[in-house]
Amino acid sequence: MKNSTGIQRLTWLLVSSGWLVSCQTTDPQAQPEVLFTQPANFPQPVYALDQNAPTKAGFVLGRALFYDGMLSRDGSISCAECHNQAYAFTHHQHEVSHGIDNQVGTRNSMPIQNLAWATNFFWDGGVHNLDLAPIAPIENPVEMDDKSSNVIAKLRKSSRYPPLFNAAFGSEEINGPRFLQALSQFMLTLVSGNSRYDKWVRKEPGGTLTDEEQAGLTVFRAKCSSCHAGELFTDNSFRNNGLFIQGSNDIGRAHVTELEEDTYRFKVPSLRNVEKTLPYMHDGRFYSLDAVLTHYTENVQKTQNLDPLLQQNGRLGIALTTHEQQQIIAFLKTLTDEAFLRDPRFVEP
Repeated sequence: MKNSTGIQRLTWLLVSSGWLVSCQTTDPQAQPEVLFTQPANFPQPVYALDQNAPTKAGFVLGRALFYDGMLSRDGSISCAECHNQAYAFTHHQHEVSHGIDNQVGTRNSMPIQNLAWATNFFWDGGVHNLDLAPIAPIENPVEMDDKSSNVIAKLRKSSRYPPLFNAAFGSEEINGPRFLQALSQFMLTLVSGNSRYDKWVRKEPGGTLTDEEQAGLTVFRAKCSSCHAGELFTDNSFRNNGLFIQGSNDIGRAHVTELEEDTYRFKVPSLRNVEKTLPYMHDGRFYSLDAVLTHYTENVQKTQNLDPLLQQNGRLGIALTTHEQQQIIAFLKTLTDEAFLRDPRFVEP
């Protein structure tokens, strides 16, 4: 989930053609199971769970689709190609994701986790509905390079999917809404909220932080939490963090809004599982947390629309000592959720 080219046009087409109508099953026997759980320290989800609550059959269908190369033009690229569970569903060790025909995109693959709390998607926020998000990579010519209508046609012709759709939605009909909502049901269950930090906050067994980690949390709250806010460790805003302009000269949020004030602004990513989601930034330019903190302390550039938080008191960046940087990194590693990264429910079926 990286780019959102053409999503505004696609959204209009989907709404006008009825793709966004609710398609909850009418089968009275298909009772929802508890597949989505809100961690006690998390805020209320923003996704309309009452309209598309994950069911066991919907989850199984969505997982099958997520791992199926049939969603791409030549069958070679699945969603999982760029979203590996062991690395919080990112494209590990790739600055930018590689797609069909060995083509290379322009942005780093964002983690797929805690999407029920997301208000927008992709680095530029070009999608505002989780149910629409898969269309972008499917129809992007350097990612999966297919048409949504063609994917539906392929699924209809398969022997595998009609029974799975029947189990999830009460009939074998395969259409756009069911396809998208099944993918959402799988992605909604990808909740990461069981790290050592979470256990510490909730005072659960195993929830211990060392003195160094607690010191890092204190520094983090003082100097980083304005953007990486709350228990989700993101405020879902778009900001320019002063990166040196290089390569494709990606204009970020302005690609969607066409507003000059959004030039070079990108979504603030969550820091959950950040130890595992390298490389970092929208173009994957940094391969370590040390490099990220060095950027914020020494290398912030006064580019167009630089965030005001990074130009205060007559200096650029964030004032951090070397020791404070290491304390922050120690804390950030407590956000790694090993149970999530290894959960057998999420592996390829």
